[in-house]
Amino acid sequence: MSSRSSRRRTSPTTHRRAAAVALAGVAALVATAVQSGSATAAPPKAPPAAGTAQPGSESVRLTPAQRAELIREANAARADTAEDLGLGAKEKLVVRDVLKDRDGTVHVRYERTYDDLPVLGGDLVVQGRRPGGTDSVVRATRAAVKPATTTAEVPAARAEQQALAAAKAEGAERSDVDRAPRKVVWAADGKPVLAYETVVGGLQHDGTPQELHVVTDATTGEKLYEWEAVRTGTGHTVYSGTVDLTTTQSGSTYNLTDGARGNHRTYNLNRSTSGTGTLFSGPDDVWGDGSPSNPESAGADAHYGAALTWDYYKNVHGRNGIRGDGVGAYSRVHYGNNYVNAFWSDSCFCMTYGDGSGNANPLTSIDVAAHEMTHGLTSNTAGLVYSGESGGLNEATSDIFGSTVEFYANNSSDVGDYLIGEEIDINGNGTPLRYMDRPSKDGRSKDAWYSGIGSIDVHYSSGPANHFFYLLSEGSGTKTVNGVTYDSPTSDGLPVTGIGRAKAEKIWFRALTTKFTSTTNYAGARTGTLAAAGELYGADSAEYRAVQDAWAGVNVGSRSGDGGGGGTSFENTADVAIPDNGAAVTSSITVTGRTGNAPSNLQVSVDIVHTWSGDLVVDLLAPDGTAYRLRNRTGGSADNINETYTVNASSETANGTWRLRVQDQASRDTGYINGWKLTFP
Repeated sequence: MSSRSSRRRTSPTTHRRAAAVALAGVAALVATAVQSGSATAAPPKAPPAAGTAQPGSESVRLTPAQRAELIREANAARADTAEDLGLGAKEKLVVRDVLKDRDGTVHVRYERTYDDLPVLGGDLVVQGRRPGGTDSVVRATRAAVKPATTTAEVPAARAEQQALAAAKAEGAERSDVDRAPRKVVWAADGKPVLAYETVVGGLQHDGTPQELHVVTDATTGEKLYEWEAVRTGTGHTVYSGTVDLTTTQSGSTYNLTDGARGNHRTYNLNRSTSGTGTLFSGPDDVWGDGSPSNPESAGADAHYGAALTWDYYKNVHGRNGIRGDGVGAYSRVHYGNNYVNAFWSDSCFCMTYGDGSGNANPLTSIDVAAHEMTHGLTSNTAGLVYSGESGGLNEATSDIFGSTVEFYANNSSDVGDYLIGEEIDINGNGTPLRYMDRPSKDGRSKDAWYSGIGSIDVHYSSGPANHFFYLLSEGSGTKTVNGVTYDSPTSDGLPVTGIGRAKAEKIWFRALTTKFTSTTNYAGARTGTLAAAGELYGADSAEYRAVQDAWAGVNVGSRSGDGGGGGTSFENTADVAIPDNGAAVTSSITVTGRTGNAPSNLQVSVDIVHTWSGDLVVDLLAPDGTAYRLRNRTGGSADNINETYTVNASSETANGTWRLRVQDQASRDTGYINGWKLTFP
């Protein structure tokens, strides 16, 4: 058998930690919670020259053998690592992934078990000078994994019925239990509890395969969480022109097997919705004719897009395949009938593409292939759960790298841009599916973060992260790139200066692979990208400040410099104790010298020190007593609240006494208001 290229139409000493640090770890299948923020924002490395990355902080390209050896070493050191981290006697670590920097730093991503039960929620990344070293840790939760019991009081059949009912409520078809309820420890929503995890198969309401995970409390029968494991997205049709494909010859027959890229294969489902399909093969090495009516054309596009994405991750980020092990996924085209979508599935380790409305527009172009393949990368690194804010970040990561792969391809038939699905005309008026420079232009996506963004569809809650990446790359205001004109605003009305796409993509990739966990939300994404920028360019660099400013431009955190985000600020830094599970307390700020009403984008910066932020309800009270809810017991097990919220207070008189009201509504954890600030842009 042979492969060919064809043309077609168409270490410092590890610090051992004696303290009992409460860490949780495990699978990609977890719930939305707040990242602990333990990623180091200002790493102890000498800052590089302005605009220059520190070479030692970039990941090296590992061969499968090198990766396997690092995993072997990390596995051998698991017991010592668990001891260093203060894990309990019943807890064990499971190595999931490993990366190595040029300076020798090793990042090991772990899952965890408790009494041999998988722990869902609380995976962790440990960084050290060797596999198993514990110089620093990024963790999904601080909660100690000590469930009250590991004996179920509710029968598994009840969990199964609940899961099937959840699928029915979503409009699923042909639902059946794919994986019977298994006992797990659920650690993503505060105190860990014994639970069942049930997986329901069948089809979603739009014909997409279903892998619905439902978590049921094994002692009370309460449904704790659900999420869909099949990641979906949309893109455009066959527009890549004539390209080179790597194929395989066996005797006198050629087939779409890429021996240079982990034996990635491309199959024809021929309108089926199950199975692998038939491997594309033929007597010559020419594939398709560029028209959607020729089945080979979509196969060639999917094959080409997968190869581009493989090369991008290998050449730009040093990653050898989705899992980093040199093994290729596979692609399936011509899924279903009139199926207007594409998706990634962990269970088959594959990308699948429909043919669009009227089966006339195969969703197999460069950015779609990269988008779907990136879902696989995310699943095998951060494991961002596909729901809530983490789901929005998961979807945004696929949009971000779908865009960067399109730029990397440098294909004149499909030039790089910051538009998603610009060729499909899915709206019937020539407009793209999504816009990264101003996400709200699609009518549904959000330009900036707000407290309820985790409750909307992940394809629209991805907007702030897409917008952040555009601002970090290109900056705000009007700009033309590859013939496309963009006009990107900011939520605080202040400008952002971009650092270029090449730097922005390295920051996001490093954050994804070494700082994000399965439960990372927008606040955690800011922490992780700042840590990545600090390691790559230095905490005093223009790149680090640009990350701060780009996040502030989408209402996540404050700007660089004085942190005020510009405008006129009024601040109260007096400490106010918050009683444990007690009455609400307030801290006051008197605003003077303003005329008229408050603005529609009043900035409320909150600094609360607390050992369990998920206990807290936080409100802004206007001078007339009107309450604006800032936080409603969200944030899971993370401690502290250090965020800036945007409030539409345009109906309130600006001058007067404003109050921050905080109430702890659960027992055991305590804290205080460390300070807060009002900023009038």
